Amino acid sequence: MLEGCVDWPRETADRYRKLGLWEGRTLGDELRRWAVEYRDRVALVSGERRVTYRELDAWVDRVAAGLRARGIARDDRVVVQLPNACEFVVLCFALYRLGALPVFSLPAHRANEITYLCRHAEAVAYVVPDTHHGFDYRTLAGTVKAEVPSVREVFVVGDPGPYTPFAALSAPQDGPADAGGPEDGPEPHDVAFFLLSGGTTALPKLIPRTHDDYAYQTRVSAEICGVDETCVYLAVLPLPFNFTWGCPGVLGVLGAGGRVVLASGTDPEECFALIEAERVTLTSVVPTIAHMWLDGREWIDRDLSSLRTLQIGSAKLHPEVARRIEPSFDCALQQVFGMAEGLLCMTRSTDDPETVVTTQGRPISPEDELRVVDPQGRPVPVGETGELLTRGPYTLRGYYRAPEHNATAFDEDGFYRTGDLVRMTGQGGVVVEGRVKDVIVRGGDKVSATEVERHVSAHPRVRQAAVIPVTDPVLGERVCACVIPAADGAPSLKELKTFLSSRGVADFKLPERLVLLDSFPLTGLNKVDKKRLRADVGESRG
Repeated sequence: MLEGCVDWPRETADRYRKLGLWEGRTLGDELRRWAVEYRDRVALVSGERRVTYRELDAWVDRVAAGLRARGIARDDRVVVQLPNACEFVVLCFALYRLGALPVFSLPAHRANEITYLCRHAEAVAYVVPDTHHGFDYRTLAGTVKAEVPSVREVFVVGDPGPYTPFAALSAPQDGPADAGGPEDGPEPHDVAFFLLSGGTTALPKLIPRTHDDYAYQTRVSAEICGVDETCVYLAVLPLPFNFTWGCPGVLGVLGAGGRVVLASGTDPEECFALIEAERVTLTSVVPTIAHMWLDGREWIDRDLSSLRTLQIGSAKLHPEVARRIEPSFDCALQQVFGMAEGLLCMTRSTDDPETVVTTQGRPISPEDELRVVDPQGRPVPVGETGELLTRGPYTLRGYYRAPEHNATAFDEDGFYRTGDLVRMTGQGGVVVEGRVKDVIVRGGDKVSATEVERHVSAHPRVRQAAVIPVTDPVLGERVCACVIPAADGAPSLKELKTFLSSRGVADFKLPERLVLLDSFPLTGLNKVDKKRLRADVGESRG
């Protein structure tokens, strides 16, 4: 196991192997196997580009050879910040084959997050598009290069500017493409890549996922979803989301010989057109997008009859919205509750309608272990709410290079403290009731209140700041900044947003409401009482 990562106990890992959960193949090997089996079937669709399994496998080999020629080697970390494009898939599989480790980052991240990720991971390379949604990532790359000495390479999809074009990595070699042989490639138990935590502290933590554990997650979730060679999956959410990449997502569908269609955004006009044109059967969205699509059904005339299943997860789906999905789309709703750290729950096609609309499903593995406990760590009875703790064959045993955090994030038995408040049904279903963590879930994006507070407090006309969620009927929650202003007056909401953007804060973290106060309610320990603050703000118009 890579230095800085926490492995499963040996006896536990041996048991997972004996049970056949961990099959002992790397993700790079898996693609090789799929290419042999599915050959000329279309694997990826992006705009006018259509890539077969054989073409994808060969492209991955060329890029792996190109990366190796540029000095990228086993265990090197590479921060990947690409939109939904074939190059994302190709790059990740090329790194898997080398044993180098992609660090997934979101297109919405900016200097604040990216410099931290590169520095924390000691990344040797950074991969970006030239521009995306009007933002020039080459400028961001300049900031990263200036601030993070370990980053020696920047690869750009599109116009490279002063950096290396990604296309050059797949240029023909003088001899056969050498992506690395078995003597220097990764082992199935090695870390394959890093996902990001939802950011319950100031900045996201790195989640190591191994070849064994992630292959198991994608395979089992694909089986539950009935994915086969007829499946056409529309990737709407960003590819670096765990939901999109492996629940079953891109990897699960490719593993079954299906076709993955990459959407450039979430707009219902584009997505409905792709569903119609490609005869999409499965897609996954967050509740915010589900609201948009429900509205879109009223005025966009497209044939969506191919759609068999609409997965909705990453944030709480309220039952009243859930009940509208099947009548509106004439397809099955599947609720999904999971986390990049591991545990994945899904409703099943055999569940009764009420279970589908009122629960977030059951764990996908018989080896998933769940505990629901009170604040003192004592189990609560079935049906009562408590914090969810979990461990299992695809749930991490520790964050990367975070020993102090790991000491509190896991109990003495290796159970991960999720921070989610849930209750269990008598049938083993999970119902999400809230969170222990100080996190705002805005349309599926998790925003650390602590991080935003730090930036708001840095404004010269802010004396003190507390950031809380406020309820929103579409997004679920929005970010609200409560401010005690300085003597010379408070900034306007517009000024505050501009200030935070200048500090490299991602757009989805910016406050959407500003409340000015003379003082904050305090707990007995003189900490801001956010529960009372949220109630007070909710009662006012702010």
